[in-house]
Amino acid sequence: MFIPLHDANALRYIRKQYVTIGLIVVNVLVYAFTYVSSEEVQTAAVLGLGYIPALVHDLADLPPQYQLIPEDLSYISYAFLHGSLLHLGGNMLFLWVFGDNVEDALGHVRFLIFYLLCAAAGAFVHGLVAPQSQVPLIGASGAIAGIVAAYLILHPRVKIWVLAFARIPLRLPAWLVLALWIAMQFAMLGFAGDEEISWAAHVGGIIAGATLVVFLRKRGVPLFDKGLVTVVPAAATR
Repeated sequence: MFIPLHDANALRYIRKQYVTIGLIVVNVLVYAFTYVSSEEVQTAAVLGLGYIPALVHDLADLPPQYQLIPEDLSYISYAFLHGSLLHLGGNMLFLWVFGDNVEDALGHVRFLIFYLLCAAAGAFVHGLVAPQSQVPLIGASGAIAGIVAAYLILHPRVKIWVLAFARIPLRLPAWLVLALWIAMQFAMLGFAGDEEISWAAHVGGIIAGATLVVFLRKRGVPLFDKGLVTVVPAAATR
């Protein structure tokens, strides 16, 4: 639907978005490592670290050589794996544009907790929708969806530059762009059917992000841009 480019939304409570940058670095490094690794290592990473509902619900077993971590940890580990450069780039772009202001509102530690909980919520809802699935879920989309929901609640009036339909640059209010994006995730969950994209993970992240931001934000941080002053240029005089 759109590609976010820039939001011109200055930080107010922190000096630098260290966690946002750190998450991007970790995701890129993990992808780079798996990309240059052998096919056997890639398969082991996806099966051993991806979220597989059938395994978590004790409906299937993983061969011993792929049992890298306890199954419950896959609620988080899956979010650091990506299937392609496009998959990685899209998620990291959303994280870069919107993550800094959510981190600003929550603080570094709470933002990291927020990110991981949104990822876990995405996997949880994915597992509810497809409990018998043996297909590994990978990607940060659940966590990113939570960030989008939190940004919408924090800064609906901020103008953001987007590339609509991957070709038309537009400057639009965040509430319009992000609300449409969120509505699309729910619509696709209901009507898309069996596809490679887990719309359920997106919806789980959205619900978690919209809920958690209310309770994890720093004291005094307003919601819905409350108190934001809109500057209206004075009329020109002759």
